[in-house]
Amino acid sequence: MNQDEYIQNRVDRQIDWYNRKSENNQQWFRLLRIVEIVAAAAIPLLAAYADTIAPIKLIVGGLGLLVAVIAGVLGVYQFQELWTGYRTTCEALKQEKYLFLTKTPPYDQGDPFPLFVQRIENTISKEHANWSQYMRVRGKEADQT
Repeated sequence: MNQDEYIQNRVDRQIDWYNRKSENNQQWFRLLRIVEIVAAAAIPLLAAYADTIAPIKLIVGGLGLLVAVIAGVLGVYQFQELWTGYRTTCEALKQEKYLFLTKTPPYDQGDPFPLFVQRIENTISKEHANWSQYMRVRGKEADQT
């Protein structure tokens, strides 16, 4: 595989994948947090009218349930952690690509392509190892509950 093929078929695809995953997790995190905040803020406001309007008690209870469910979903799926982890990896891959393409150190001497490949693959491998470790810890936590 030559340099152009590697950049196009490996590096650019990985950058796109990490970028999409980061954006998706960011959107889910922000959406759920906003709904959680609005629901939590509405509870005391609506509770003030609970004695005068009968269905308000059910609405307050439903909002409390919604807040608890969202907090649980955020804890289980870890959207914020995934968003920031994927973003970090995406930006690290972009940085390596730009350093390589501009022949900036450490890519300014000899044939820098093998070093570039090694650093790109190490970045991807490190992210996979972090994810794998995270899943093992989560699995142990789930087993303990």
